[in-house]
Amino acid sequence: MTTGQVRESGDPSSAVGDMRFGDHLCLVYVNDAERRAVLAAFLDAGLRTGDALVYLVDDEPPEAAAERLRDRFGAALGDGRLIVAPTAGTDLGTVIESALARGHPGVRVTAEASPSLRGWPGTERFTAFEDAVHRAVDSGGRAMALCQYDRRWFVGDHLCEIDARHGGRARADAVFDDGVLTIVPLFAPPGLRLSGAIDESTLPALVTALRGVDPRAAHICLDLSRLDFCDLGGLRALIRANETSSVIGRQVILRSIPGCMDMMMRAAGWDTVPGIVAEAAP
Repeated sequence: MTTGQVRESGDPSSAVGDMRFGDHLCLVYVNDAERRAVLAAFLDAGLRTGDALVYLVDDEPPEAAAERLRDRFGAALGDGRLIVAPTAGTDLGTVIESALARGHPGVRVTAEASPSLRGWPGTERFTAFEDAVHRAVDSGGRAMALCQYDRRWFVGDHLCEIDARHGGRARADAVFDDGVLTIVPLFAPPGLRLSGAIDESTLPALVTALRGVDPRAAHICLDLSRLDFCDLGGLRALIRANETSSVIGRQVILRSIPGCMDMMMRAAGWDTVPGIVAEAAP
């Protein structure tokens, strides 16, 4: 994404790196690992393009939140490129205008969600806050917002209301995408979603991505539902994914195995390899 891009309407599902000015998206994260990965990408991209960063917090003092961010974003906190402020009492429109007046090409806003303070999805307080964020981001055309929601707190109607108040959901960026194979990280359990084709040209990227999955995890999930082709070398790499782990007996979950790959596994005798678990689509 470049600072010159402006999106006219929210994409239903977007990689966080594809967010554009005018976007008001939500991050519904399943665990802290997903939250850290998506937020780091969102904030790092803003620093690269010179955008001002605004981090709104609900249930802790801004000083405490700033301390959590200091290891990675200490320089930005020190020179004012990253501002941490309480949601209550912060006029987001004024903050955005001030940042643009200081010469920043754009503003990136991210806000933590605390139901006890902001209100549960569907309540007047929740609606008022999200509408205010939308107006602030939409009015100037040089800002974007990413609202954070812990999936463990919200179910059913709450999630529907969250989706209704945003232009879409943000997800983690692909760790590899060359137009032939796209590799997107998964977080619960940790793993990879593979789309496209695994062949001689994309095998090195697959091996690198497999090595990048948390080696301490007892399970690794490989979502194959969007895979169009996989040669024998690629299938061998998937079967051997547990060899990158420090956990003895780590399971490799092969989710939604295409029929042709299932036949290859059986022909090679890999369907009985210990630790390999075939899983249907959820």
